Formats: sequence, structure tokens, C-alpha cells
Amino acid sequence: FHHIFHNEINGKFPDFCQNEGYAEVSKKRVARQFDRHVDGRGDRSADVTTSNQVVMVVIIYAKPKNWANGSKMHDAIVVGGGLAGATLSLYLAKQGAKVALIERQNPEALSAEETDGRTTAIAAGGRAVMRQLGLWDAVQAQAEAILDIRVSDRRSPMSVHFYHHDVGVEPMGHIIENFRLRRALLDGVESQSRISAFWNTNLTGFTADNGSAQLEVDGSQVIEGRLAVAADGRGSSLRRLASIGVRAHDYKQTAIVCVAHHEHSHDGLAYEHFLDGGPFAILPMPDDAEGRHRSSIVWTERRELAEHLLTLDRPKLEQALAHRFGDFLGQVSILGDCWSFPLSLTVAHRLTGRRLALVGEAAHGIHPLAGQGFNVSIRDITSLGDAVGKALAVGQDPGETALLRRYAHQRWPDILAMVAATDGLNRLFLTQFPPVALARQLGLAAVDRVPVLKRQFQRHAMGLGLFRA
Repeated sequence: FHHIFHNEINGKFPDFCQNEGYAEVSKKRVARQFDRHVDGRGDRSADVTTSNQVVMVVIIYAKPKNWANGSKMHDAIVVGGGLAGATLSLYLAKQGAKVALIERQNPEALSAEETDGRTTAIAAGGRAVMRQLGLWDAVQAQAEAILDIRVSDRRSPMSVHFYHHDVGVEPMGHIIENFRLRRALLDGVESQSRISAFWNTNLTGFTADNGSAQLEVDGSQVIEGRLAVAADGRGSSLRRLASIGVRAHDYKQTAIVCVAHHEHSHDGLAYEHFLDGGPFAILPMPDDAEGRHRSSIVWTERRELAEHLLTLDRPKLEQALAHRFGDFLGQVSILGDCWSFPLSLTVAHRLTGRRLALVGEAAHGIHPLAGQGFNVSIRDITSLGDAVGKALAVGQDPGETALLRRYAHQRWPDILAMVAATDGLNRLFLTQFPPVALARQLGLAAVDRVPVLKRQFQRHAMGLGLFRA
């Protein structure tokens, strides 16, 4: 037996294992396991003389690459199948990772039309990522290009106007309804063979050790992977199970979200108008099937006033909308329902844990002004995804502490800068103290009149310099 193993199979089984899709393991380790097995039985004289039987011993100890302790081992487990989670899963799969995606809802519920009325702004950097994933054609066909952006302060004549041709030929970004973007992403997930999706599955436990992360789902099944990623939103279950807290601030503001029909075409103009209660955003959308011109409205008000507005009948609510909207696009009315969302700031205490990383709103939830939430998440996704891809390419562990430490070190400056910018702008434009109001109006005018400064603001908002657009 020993003679056959050490002389006939020695030096050959690694190639055999590779050809059959098994993990290449040390010849010494297999020999040691074999010797221990025989010694334990006290049966060195076993009547085993054929090389085929010895090959079976090798197969027993050379387990497949993606199996450990009898369960499938994934390179990464992503919790959350929303915009961030689905995008991350596809990005990791594109890097060669075997991914498990855990989502408590089913794909039909996630992509149901008009689930919450919200839209997503995809900046130039996000557009580049969608192209890498092979999804941009599907997304672009249902999105509206942002060609220009105008920012104004109440009734002041001073404003800043960003033109897309100042930094390139492509649009500054695109607006797409959330349910349409989810559909494109989930279609990609369903067609990606490297992703194993667990729909209608609830996360109930999380542990991690030196070898892997173990996620318990539905109170019984365990899904195992080298890296676990929380992409399940502001109320992240995985973040909570990992005992990672958050810093939170309630803005005491509510965003009213609806779709407006207006008389004239928006011509690709996005408008951010800062009012007493907060920013009032008019975001260009494609015309509907009946040819009506549409824009997505994100209307921020102090919570008490927002609650009152939502109790008004439709004519009075439309009158309040028109008062804030202005008449530059002609008559305006509301299409469909209105939704409301309380606004807050949340930032996780840590971006990583043992074999764990946080991305998207599980890591940071910012004010919606400037529409940068998803674009910050995209930068989380590419940072973590590229790190995992490089590790896998050289046979390293994608959940190792050093890799996660580099991810956090790379992401914190951008996250904190965006938190400071959105939080600071919201507070600044709410202030009605006359000297402050005058200073911000002069600041808008200065940005509009200094081309170099204006381009820097524009490029940062578009994500240029971080991605190729």
C-alpha cells in the first residue's frame, strides 16, 4: 500500500486533482492523512494493491476547491439584494469570485414597478461600472441623460450652472427609476453562473474564525465563505449581528417623492433649488408612453410641514408643488402617487470586522441632496471588488485582515468628505441668518464665475478621476 502510494501516485496526483477540478494539496499532507488513517485502524497489512483504490484515497482527502467540512465554500457572501448588493455581487463575479447572495425578498418584489417611487442618479463613474458589468445598454435605454445642472438659493438671482460640455462630450449622469435599475441588475444576477442567489432568505446568525465566515439563515442552514459583506441598507442585519454600531443624526426633515408632469421639455436639465425647508430637486426623466414630459421630484421639508402637506387633497398639493417648482417648464401636475421618507445621517463606527466588510448604506447613509448616495456606494464596490479580485488572482485569502484594513483605509477619506459636504450644505442652506445667507449666495456666484473651481466641483460630482467614463 505504502509502496503504491509513494511510488506510483507520488508526483502525479496534483495534476490529476487539477484535471478533475479538485484543490491541489500538499503531497506530504495527503501522505500524512493516509498514514494516520492506517495507523488508527492498526491495519497496515490491508489487502489493497491496486492504484485505482489508492486514487480513491487521494480523492477523499483532496476536497473540491469550493468545499469545506462538507459545505460549499464561497469566496464572498453578500447580504442584501438591492442596488448596492446586486451591483457588488456582479462586480465580484466579474473578478472571478464565487458569490453567495442572500436576500430576504424575491426578485419580483424587489423589482416591482413603482415600489417606492424613487429614482437613482448614476454619475459618470457609475456609468463606467455598468459598462464593465455589461448592463449599460439595458440601463441607458430606460434612463434620462443629465446634460446640465442648475443650483440656486431661494429667490436669489445668484446661482451656479454646470454644463456637461465643460468636462467632456458625455452627459454628467443619468436618472433612472429604481425599479428599472433593480430589474437590470437582477437580470444580470440570474444570468451569472458564479452567483448563487438565496431569495426569500432571512439572516439569523453570523460568526467568523480564521478560516471562514459562517452565516446562519432561516435559523438552521449555514452558508460559508471567506468574506462576508453587509450590503443590506441602513438597518443592516449583518452589521448588527457583527456588533458594529452607527453614529446617527435625525435631520427632522422628510423627503416627499413624486413624479411631475410639466408642459415643456426639461432638455436634460437637473435643478437643485434650496428653499426654507431644504433642497427641492427636479430631476429629468424620460417621457412616458403617452409622450408626457416628466421629472422626478425630491421635495424636502421640515417634518411637521411635510406631514401636513401629505394630508392635502390633490389640487392643493399640486398648488404647493407649483409654488416651489416655478413656471420655467410651464404648467405642472403630479402623476401617480406620492411617497415620503424621513431623512437622517448614519455612519458605521467601523467599515470592517473579522472577515467582514460594509458597503453602501450599511456603511453610510447620507442626505439625498446632490444625489450622491449610490455613487458613493459604487466607489465602495469597486474598491472592495478590485481588492478581492487581486487577492484571488494570486491565490490569497479575500477575507484576510490586511486586505480589509486596506479597504477601510482607502474608503474612509471619501466617505467622510461626502458626509461633511452633504451635511454641511444642508445646514448651510437652512440658515437664514442674513450675513450667512449673503455669504453663500456670493459663494454660488463665485463658483459660477471661476472656471477652474467650477470644473473641479463638476468632476468630483461625476466621479471622474476615479473611473474612466
